[in-house]
Amino acid sequence: MNKAELINAIAEESNLTKIDSKKALNGFLTALAKELKSGGKVTLVGHGTYQVVKKSARTGINPKTRKPIEIAAKKVVKFKPGAELAL
Repeated sequence: MNKAELINAIAEESNLTKIDSKKALNGFLTALAKELKSGGKVTLVGHGTYQVVKKSARTGINPKTRKPIEIAAKKVVKFKPGAELAL
């Protein structure tokens, strides 16, 4: 499902217009990004938790040359599904 399909699904489920659904989705994504960038976490009961975690530097292997390469430390977004979303 892409963003346009998600907007259509939100409009159908919530009886909102596609324009309002798009605004709601964009608002959610913007608020989520702001909170994660500030170092916080977002918990939606039943859905799951979004949080930023630090991945330490490590040594990897270039698949083309088979030579070791250094992979820099970085921050990534981690999602842990809630009970209702877990399959």
